[in-house]
Amino acid sequence: MPSVLSRLDAAAREAFESLGFPGNIAAVRESDRGDAPYQCNGAMAAAGIAKKRGEKVNPRDIAAQAVEIMQANSAMGQLEIAGPGFINIAPADDLLTARAEQLLENPADGLNVETPKTIIVDYGGANVAKPMHVGHLRSAVIGEAIKRILRAQGHNVIGDVHMGDWGLQMGHLISELADEQPDLPYFDEAYEGDYPAEPPVTMDDLARLYPQASNKAKVNAERMDISRVATAELQAGRRGYRALLDHFIDVSVAALKVGYGNLGVEFDLWKGEACVDPLIPGMIEELKTAGITEEDDGALIINVDDKWDSETRTGTPPVMLLASSGAVLYHTTDLATLVDRKAENNPDLIVYVVDQRQALHFEQVFRAAAKAGWYAREQMFHAGFGTMNGKDGKPFKTREGGVLRLEDLMQIMHTAARDRLESSGVGAEFDAEERDEIARKIGLAALKFADLQNQRMTNYIFDPERFTAFEGKTGPYLLYAVVRIKSILRKAAEQNVVSGKIAVEAETEKGLVLSLDAYARAIELAADKYAPHILCEHVYRVAQSFSRFYAECPILADDVAAEVKASRLSLAKAALAQLEHGLDLLAIEAPDRM
Repeated sequence: MPSVLSRLDAAAREAFESLGFPGNIAAVRESDRGDAPYQCNGAMAAAGIAKKRGEKVNPRDIAAQAVEIMQANSAMGQLEIAGPGFINIAPADDLLTARAEQLLENPADGLNVETPKTIIVDYGGANVAKPMHVGHLRSAVIGEAIKRILRAQGHNVIGDVHMGDWGLQMGHLISELADEQPDLPYFDEAYEGDYPAEPPVTMDDLARLYPQASNKAKVNAERMDISRVATAELQAGRRGYRALLDHFIDVSVAALKVGYGNLGVEFDLWKGEACVDPLIPGMIEELKTAGITEEDDGALIINVDDKWDSETRTGTPPVMLLASSGAVLYHTTDLATLVDRKAENNPDLIVYVVDQRQALHFEQVFRAAAKAGWYAREQMFHAGFGTMNGKDGKPFKTREGGVLRLEDLMQIMHTAARDRLESSGVGAEFDAEERDEIARKIGLAALKFADLQNQRMTNYIFDPERFTAFEGKTGPYLLYAVVRIKSILRKAAEQNVVSGKIAVEAETEKGLVLSLDAYARAIELAADKYAPHILCEHVYRVAQSFSRFYAECPILADDVAAEVKASRLSLAKAALAQLEHGLDLLAIEAPDRM
């Protein structure tokens, strides 16, 4: 069934077209004046068109003619002309009732697009051998939401973590492990047997070895050279080092799956830069043959902007394919990743959910890929984002100035949620285990919603106390709305009250249905702009609308007629279904009770 808004919009356009005006000027939208749910401002534009024709017509007269035509449409309820010719529109109660029944049956009605696409969402970006930290939060949370929103529309969406598993960090690990355990067969170039199936390191080992080697290399040039040699030999294909890399990746992926899993984030592909290394030589030859590469001081580059001026640093700098030393760089591996994705998935679109500070890098890569003819420029999009900051306005760090581990950040939120539950008395009657699980879900919801409700490019301040509040636009407020409805449904079952046919009559009932009706529009806009905050706004609006409805329309009170109870209970079910569906797209899980 079409949405309420689309029905009203079609009726208004038809009315204006019958008056000899283009239908697009009569678009109906949600009202910003509060006089009615919707408004049509087409009469003013129509008067302007009439004036150009040499006709002198008052906008209110055009509005009156349009209203007379629109009143014959069953979708229309109350129509009123205001001001210079605004048409205020309230939909018919029968239309709201039919729409409510439809949304009860399918809370996600109207989400699917006509032409689904294959879309790769590149997000996460965690590094092999390094623990996940606070800097990985936004990419993971925003990317997961974008992936789920696009899937809700019916697209074939592939989530790729795109790990950092190549480069100097691997050389640091290999050389440091060689220093600690030189007798391992991986370091014997003459060894020809099978390497052990079990990794010689744990994630804790990797987390120790990397900073240990890195710190040594920062103060010792000879130690840095050792790591660089190990990196070069790895990239050249040294057998033992490649086997170690496989171990490092396996150990890291196992740990990352736990870390991301605790955050409610899942990936379809666990690929990294190392996966595409074999493609690089052939790719470079292809680019050379295409005539789009050139030499520059010994380096191999692709000029992606004719307006680039190296002296003034204006325009987009060239892509660096090979350094003068012959080493491959991030541009190279990202281009090879595009080649790999073209061959393996042939996507219609690739969305990179990466820190906005990498915008120039992606612009260079996208231009080079388009110049090579692999993709059209519009098939690649960088969904950049701002930073989560501390109260000093700078990217959030520990009190000691270090980078906070993601698991520690989540523990901070868990503790803040537990403290909030204790201070408010919520869940005091539950056992300790259940209270702790509720606190975990509240902490995660608070963290994710605080991040996602912001416009993607906006920086925001980390504030656990504000995030965990049960009032205002917060994750806990939304969870409480879900839990309250679940509690109502349980009480209804205990009282043998069953849901039934919906009859929308009270103003807050109408307001709730209109809020639910906007879901598909919110999803469409969130998907088009890769903007989860639009979905957050919708879910919050539904929770507020239900709260007003519940306050003014008792569901289970003794003096409420049975058919009214049945209708209102159905409206509560419809609200719950859409709230849970929307929260799931944000990867937020609600408890059954609080």
